[in-house]
Amino acid sequence: MDILVNNMGANTYPGDGFGNLSDEDWDQALQVNLLSSVRLDRALLPEMLVRKSGVIIHISSISGQFPIWESTMAYSAAKAALNAYSKALADETGPKGVRVVTVSPGLTKTEAMATFLKESADSAGVGVEEMTQNLFNRLGGVPLGRMADPEETAELVRFLVSPKASYITGANYIIDGGNFPVVK
Repeated sequence: MDILVNNMGANTYPGDGFGNLSDEDWDQALQVNLLSSVRLDRALLPEMLVRKSGVIIHISSISGQFPIWESTMAYSAAKAALNAYSKALADETGPKGVRVVTVSPGLTKTEAMATFLKESADSAGVGVEEMTQNLFNRLGGVPLGRMADPEETAELVRFLVSPKASYITGANYIIDGGNFPVVK
């Protein structure tokens, strides 16, 4: 079975809302967070369809459903588009033997997150720990009280591409320590 995990994403766009985002920022957000997955799918999905077998995992973000206008507007819009695209692709390819599943991590301890927190802290004139707590507070808290380790998301992906998940397609799995503020 073929497996494709689209794990591309970046939130390097100016904060402070709509007025600070240029056409280039919007274009870059869409290129990186949506169209990179579309292009990989376009390149690799046809062979999966010929074989009538395969799994595509799109790594999205809780930001696609829970945007923070101060810091993630363009990124969130692009991830929301990825979520819609993933569901539509799952509906199209499921009857042809290919599953498509989305995984939406919350706050995760990555180099990109560390850079984001450092730059945000420097900009606000506070320490990284205070900025991290501010982010947790802005999101309404994380019941488990910490960021995820990347390995925790990887374990979910490993399950989703396994035969044990053979009846799962079109779903969006949120892995955020209980942060997401709604019941789905």
